[in-house]
Amino acid sequence: MKYNRVFINSLTYELAPEIITSTALELRLAPLYQKLRIPIGQLAALTGITQRRWWPKDYMLSDGALIAAQKALDETGINVSDIGAVVYTGVCRDQHEPATACRIAAKLGVSNNTAIYDISNACLGALSGMLDIANRIELGQIKAGLVVSCESARHIVDVTIDDMLADPTIRNYATSLATLTGGSGAVAILLTDGSLNLAGSRNHQLLGASHLSAPEHHDLCQWGLKEIDTQLYREYMRTDAVKLLKEGVALAQETWQQFLEQRQWTPEDVDKVICHQVGAANQKKVLTALNIPVEKEFPTFKYLGNMGTVSLPVTAAMADEEGFLKKGDNVSFLGIGSGLNCMMLGLKW
Repeated sequence: MKYNRVFINSLTYELAPEIITSTALELRLAPLYQKLRIPIGQLAALTGITQRRWWPKDYMLSDGALIAAQKALDETGINVSDIGAVVYTGVCRDQHEPATACRIAAKLGVSNNTAIYDISNACLGALSGMLDIANRIELGQIKAGLVVSCESARHIVDVTIDDMLADPTIRNYATSLATLTGGSGAVAILLTDGSLNLAGSRNHQLLGASHLSAPEHHDLCQWGLKEIDTQLYREYMRTDAVKLLKEGVALAQETWQQFLEQRQWTPEDVDKVICHQVGAANQKKVLTALNIPVEKEFPTFKYLGNMGTVSLPVTAAMADEEGFLKKGDNVSFLGIGSGLNCMMLGLKW
């Protein structure tokens, strides 16, 4: 995929207010830790994550997305009538239907000819939404589109801890560990064709994207409902973290090669990379496999955890705020998501 007239004009976010440390989660797991003789501190040691953030109980996901979206509108001064599509891309939603994007669009006051819908693609949802909007812009269907997402890890982590205490085995601990890395936050990404007279200095050009999939590994990470009694269901999440990392890195290597060839870039042409934030082991394995120097990447997992679809764009926004991403940089967004899917975007910052 190649683009000639697609720009990111705003990249805004909202972090959940409650800071939850890895130690606090482990203290809740004290009976399991004592039985399996696991020392407190193992979670941070294995993942590199010392804390993450959560929304308050019963927080409405669309409210978080709305805060981020309003920041994007305020930053650019865009007329909502110019927004041709509003796409919500979170794994977490307000409800099964209608689309969570509908409430967000209503609160923003977009026109009735605006396309409004949800997209789901595990942790790559925001990137998928960006490309969906980019395609509409490149085809001349719309001038601008807004991608929004909000993720909440609180409930699934609480449920997982209860399950770990009820079944205190090393196998259950291993398949539940990845869930405990979950963080929460919201993001909004405004993409335009560059023709609107908008405030702000952000004008990052989307150059192209590559994606490959390995759907035979669809069962390595699953989040859903399981029946525990007649007509009684419980949420669950299970991850084969070791195999997921192995197969994800293999897919990333193949996608990276395709990405560089399509962009006609060498690895040296890529100035900075922003990766989906999972943890220390993933960061090391991916960067090593792609021969990307660690100083080219901006990590946030240590204090934000894995925020799903929100992780990569929030990290990009923070990297920009701190001056890590500089005007003119060739930047690559690198994402690997359950499924398996791998997506890489190239931008001129």
